[in-house]
Amino acid sequence: MIREYKTIREIASPLMIVRGVEGVSYDEMAEIELPSGEIRRGKVLEVDGDKAIVQLFEDARGINLAESKVRFLGKPLELAVSGDMLGRVFNGMGEPIDGGPAILPEEKRDVNGLAMNPAARAYPAEFIQTGVSTIDGLNTLVRGQKLPIFSGSGLPHKELAAQIARQSKVLGSEESFAVVFAAIGITFEESEFFIQDFRRTGAIDRTVVFSNLANDPAIERISTPRMALTAAEYLAFDMDMHVLVIMTDITNYAEALREVSAAKKEVPGRRGYPGYLYTDLATLYERAGRRRSKKGSITLIPILTMPEDDKTHPIPDLTGYITEGQIILSRELYRKAIAPPVDVLPSLSRLKDKGIGEGKTREDHAGTMNQLFAAYARGKDAKELMTILGESALTETDKLYAKFAEEFEQRYVNQSYETDRSIEETLNLGWELLKILPRAELKRIKEEHIDRYLGAEAQ
Repeated sequence: MIREYKTIREIASPLMIVRGVEGVSYDEMAEIELPSGEIRRGKVLEVDGDKAIVQLFEDARGINLAESKVRFLGKPLELAVSGDMLGRVFNGMGEPIDGGPAILPEEKRDVNGLAMNPAARAYPAEFIQTGVSTIDGLNTLVRGQKLPIFSGSGLPHKELAAQIARQSKVLGSEESFAVVFAAIGITFEESEFFIQDFRRTGAIDRTVVFSNLANDPAIERISTPRMALTAAEYLAFDMDMHVLVIMTDITNYAEALREVSAAKKEVPGRRGYPGYLYTDLATLYERAGRRRSKKGSITLIPILTMPEDDKTHPIPDLTGYITEGQIILSRELYRKAIAPPVDVLPSLSRLKDKGIGEGKTREDHAGTMNQLFAAYARGKDAKELMTILGESALTETDKLYAKFAEEFEQRYVNQSYETDRSIEETLNLGWELLKILPRAELKRIKEEHIDRYLGAEAQ
């Protein structure tokens, strides 16, 4: 039921207070009609007796308190969903911005959705190949997982995001694979980079893009990831597709939350962010996963820039609690022109063991992964020691580990943003690097695998 009022009493952008309302509910959509006939949109943020606080999606300028009308539409913010969404570009409110026709919807869905019921979850198990060795080989992404990328200001997370979106696939699967890409509060230049990259490579045909720019209203920024996840849920659980959702930048989303919270005069939490930041992020992240009895799945890669490269900042800190690991980009490797500059040692995929091994990747995957981690860690220590004490202070074995660390960064981590390595190529490259070390040092790999993949070459 649509109810109309001319009782706007106060505007403190992005909030508007309407009095004398009846039957209005939380999250209900509202339309504000200006005297000129222009329509702006908002949603109900709070109801207190006969007073409703409406959150404006557009600018508050030009709204005349006495002459403007407010219509409450009796429904929440919805997204028109259909298989025709694939290959299309939408704004943060779900409206096409690629010059194509409007979507003919199969249905309209509430974008707020619900976190997936833990009892209905199926355990993530299938390997997703991204073509990036540091992820596939060492921090494996599994179908249904939530694996964020922690970046820093100026680091090339957009290039890595585009590469993952372009190259990702589920091996040996007959189900269709789709990508839902949500750009949150990014610049026009960045948005064009993603869209043109998807079009250049043909990846746009299996991609749905939601683009919220930095000059768009902050309130729209809060809706953009929810739009993306609603589209992903339809593709995954109604059309039986494997869906990879990539969101960049979650930091911009959290900043929008802080802005709205400050306008509502809420008591701030850590660093001024609202106390419910953890809960709010969880309502997004926990919509990803696999459902029992459903063929499709949603795998989520949220990307966030850590202010001042600080992992203890509230946004990466809380994200780490909710998700299953993190991929961390290194400023040091970036300065060395290594692309992508993934810092292997602090990165972690908590579900990597579930997606690797015989029948999924290869039987030697777990052993080589552990050995590469251990050898790289020791090699970095040896290089630091060499810097302090000089090369003469190292044993011959330490020198081999230092050489290994250098080769590992230059050949394994460094692969460019256009190189798509299969899991076999990644594993074989790992074995080539392990040839640098004596066989006696390969203590984390089964002897039968050393014989099979190194053979007589192992000393």
